[in-house]
Formats: sequence, structure tokens, C-alpha cells
Amino acid sequence: MARLLDMGLSAVLLAGLYATMAYGLGLIYGVLRVVNLAHGGVLMAGAYLGFCLHERFGIDPYLSLPIVAAAGFALGVVLYQGLVRRIPRGAAGGPASLLLLFGVWLVLRNLAYLVFTGNDRTIRTAYVASSVAIGGSHVSVNRLIVLGISAVIAVALHVLLRRTQIGRAIRAVAQNADSCTLAGIDVHRVYALSFGLGTALSGVAGVLLATIFSFNPSSGSSELLKSFVVVVLGGLGSISGVALAALLVATAEVFAILILPAYLTTAVGFLLLVLVLVVRPGGLFGHRVLS
Repeated sequence: MARLLDMGLSAVLLAGLYATMAYGLGLIYGVLRVVNLAHGGVLMAGAYLGFCLHERFGIDPYLSLPIVAAAGFALGVVLYQGLVRRIPRGAAGGPASLLLLFGVWLVLRNLAYLVFTGNDRTIRTAYVASSVAIGGSHVSVNRLIVLGISAVIAVALHVLLRRTQIGRAIRAVAQNADSCTLAGIDVHRVYALSFGLGTALSGVAGVLLATIFSFNPSSGSSELLKSFVVVVLGGLGSISGVALAALLVATAEVFAILILPAYLTTAVGFLLLVLVLVVRPGGLFGHRVLS
């Protein structure tokens, strides 16, 4: 019983990390209908920015999150205005956007190799080895903080999308951009804002990942795939579904170790994705728009 409780706690902590990784990808797809393949590169870039702020200026990685978010937002707006916006109308969700954003990822990766080389990096804080006793288990302080930040992001996104004028404009554009244009809403401005927010969330997730795992310029590939699995399972465009899907994937992976070798547990999420796409193509929690 104690082991099951430990595994359940581990699943919840892992779900917080998975959800944080996927929020940015889900938001951008929900509004622009674009699969942001640059997501992995932005995760990696966020990790390096958090690393530089910590190593060179002594800023705690969690206190650097607003700076990383601001830089990510600016990058996202520039990417949309300079590249994504120039994709022909009607082709935004097709191969053109996939190739374009994949190219952005490659540029970010090679810039990281040029500046930082290929060595693994870690963000080491004074409390990196600290833990807290919860129900007889010792839980890493870093993982608890990541879970808390994930919850804060989920609440903030809900409030933004449901309780603010900007959020209502984002949801309206996500549902019918043409009607919004007729109503006088600047659709491209909303797209730029959404792409900026999604990129900011990806950068923040990169810092959180870097506080737990080592990273290098090649980082981001597995995180992109995992984020994609969570977003699809939660229902493309569903922010609330992302959190539930992250918990489902994390739980499946953690408890799969009871019956599978450790090296196969990461494949459980992808197997679950295949099954869901066959049985329920809209995702476990429905194909909703920024719900």
C-alpha cells in the first residue's frame, strides 16, 4: 500500500510537469490551428536562458520565470509577425507551417550549439537536494514547486480566457476568425498575442524542466512528443483537457513500471495515444476550443 501511495504521488508530480510542457502547444493550436514544431526548440531556449540568468546574475530559476516569460512572449510575437503571418491564408495548419516552424527549431538548436557547445548543463540551486516528507515519502522540493507553478498557470489561463476581454476575444477568434473580422476584431493582433503567450509558456516550461533534468542543445525532442501526446489526448484546443490528460499519461507511465521494464514505460503514453485516436479521434475529453 505504501508503494502505491508513493507511485500515486509521483504520478501527480509528473503530471504537473507534463501539463506545464503542453499548455503552450495547446494554446497555439487552439487559436491558430498550427502545430508548433518550434515548441521543442523554445523549451530548450528557455532552459538555457534560465541557466544564464542563474549562472551569470545569480537569479533563482523560479524568480527568473517572469523574465523568461517576457522574452518568450517577445519571441513568439516576432515569429508570428515575421514568419507565421506570411503563410498563405488557408495553409496555416498545413505542411508549410510545419516546415517553417521545424526550421525555426533547427535554427534555435544550432545557435545553442554555437554558443554553449554540446555539453550537458544543469541548474544547481542551494535546495536542489532538499526534500519534504509527505505521508511517509520524501518528495523533491523542486518537483513540488513545479507542481505548484503548473497549478498557478492552469488557474491563470482559466481566468484569462474566461474572465477577461482579451480572453473572450481569443476564444471568439479560435471559434470563428472570419466572423470576428466582420465584427471589427483585429484577428492578426489576437493571433500574435496567442502565439506570444504560447511561446512564453513554453519558455517557462523549459526553465522548470532544467531545474529537474540536465539539458543540452538537442533537448526538446522527447518533450515535444510528450506534449503532443498530452494535447491530443486532452482534445485539441482544450486547455482544461490538457491538465486531465497530463495526469492520465503520468499515471499510466508511473504504474506501468509494475508490469513493464523501466525502459518501456515511456512508450505507454504513445500506445495510449494510438488507442485513443482509433476509438475517440477528438481526444478523451472532447475536441473543444480553449475550454
